[in-house]
Amino acid sequence: MTDPFDTLGVEPRFDLDLGALEQRHRDLSRALHPDRYAGAPAAERRLALGRAIEANDAMRVLRDPIRRAEALLQRAGVARGEEGEKKASPALLMEMMESREELAEAAKGRDPARIARLGSAMLAREQATLTAIQGAFAAAKNDAEQLQGVLALLSELRYIRRFLEEVSAIEEELADLK
Repeated sequence: MTDPFDTLGVEPRFDLDLGALEQRHRDLSRALHPDRYAGAPAAERRLALGRAIEANDAMRVLRDPIRRAEALLQRAGVARGEEGEKKASPALLMEMMESREELAEAAKGRDPARIARLGSAMLAREQATLTAIQGAFAAAKNDAEQLQGVLALLSELRYIRRFLEEVSAIEEELADLK
């Protein structure tokens, strides 16, 4: 895949203005829309369609903080993705296991208030982790060695996201029971 920052013509940074990113994507989508190329030769239509697909893929990457961080790491030459990340610390694993157990107890007891509290606490943790990732990128200034610290934060963010997905699934399940 091509570089998503280059594809959308935005500055490669973690703390993107998502509103400006959405606007840039809309403008590019309008410019590449198939209706604009209806009378063009087939090769030009295929090229525009390919660029539109790339723009949509780039938008999906940059909208998601984990994938955006991975794209920045790739640009800096740092191994990325779950395979390249360091293993989670035992403390984080223990904390997540305890949180999951508490969530399971709340789900079993059909306690929506407790589930909501657990979800809110994890949302706050997600925000703090995103802030830490942003700070790590700013401090590293594309130095591959310093960017290694982002990998541990991304691992933590993945655990947080999985927990929040579980909270959503449980909340949906409880709503369906009503």
